Amino acid sequence: MNMIVPSRPNPYTGSPLDRAAHLRTDAAWIDARLADPASLFVPLWRGRNLLGAGADGGPAASFPTGMTIDAHPWAFLGICRVGADQDQAVFALDFSALEDPAPLLPPGAGEFAELRMIGPGLPPNEAAILAHARGLMHWRSRHRFCGVCGGVCEPTSAGNTMICTNCKTHHFPRTDPAVIMLITRGDRALLGRSARFAPGMYSTLAGFVEPGESLEEAVVREVLEESGIQVGRVAYHSSQPWPFPASIMLGFYGEALTDEITIDPAELTDAKWFTRDQMHAPQDHGFSLPRQDSIARRLIEDWIIG
Repeated sequence: MNMIVPSRPNPYTGSPLDRAAHLRTDAAWIDARLADPASLFVPLWRGRNLLGAGADGGPAASFPTGMTIDAHPWAFLGICRVGADQDQAVFALDFSALEDPAPLLPPGAGEFAELRMIGPGLPPNEAAILAHARGLMHWRSRHRFCGVCGGVCEPTSAGNTMICTNCKTHHFPRTDPAVIMLITRGDRALLGRSARFAPGMYSTLAGFVEPGESLEEAVVREVLEESGIQVGRVAYHSSQPWPFPASIMLGFYGEALTDEITIDPAELTDAKWFTRDQMHAPQDHGFSLPRQDSIARRLIEDWIIG
């Protein structure tokens, strides 16, 4: 199996922010930046990001300034450099507790929308910031209580850590590792269909890493469980944050040792071998490929040209 290098960065990567972790515990600096009219905010509402219109008429992230946090959950995301000696602090601000957050937004700030529906059309650096905010605030919303003693947790470290008010355990942001892999055999690649996919769409296989398992072992196990295909060599390609809701996708290629497919109906409704020619023009062969913003699509495209 030849080494296939990424042809370009994956969507939701390449954030321009300096996360400036050393400033998270500087309460005076954080308070000053929260009050700074130049600071940027990344508003969220029930898992949706605030989006406006770009200069070209396409979608663009909306980063309003001069907002008041009040009692709404917030977190420091980092610093955006705007000059040699100038920067802007960037904060996530979650309005999910409100039925209608619109009155708290500046006029013309935009509307809340699902990032996955808009992400492919956004500038990559903007999409990365929105994904960062979405992932962090989703974690916050799911860790209001301590997993050790059940006590109430409160945010610390400028919203990037939760601390139990009872047992004082510190809880740090979590992201679930999942392997996603294109399995190949000669000039063919294995794609599968899940019941939740759009009609006609086939994609790479994927699954979560289990305790005590290497990433390569997870690739081999998941493919065997879902399709009955045995995998030999495994090679890493790239990774992608996937805060939908809370994963990091770890992309691999795997070399199949067998041909006969036996699907697990609890995981897949179908799986097939596809040639490069078929993937070049999937519409001519009655199927479609995964979304443009997914690492699954990148694995397929890089294999086709690889």
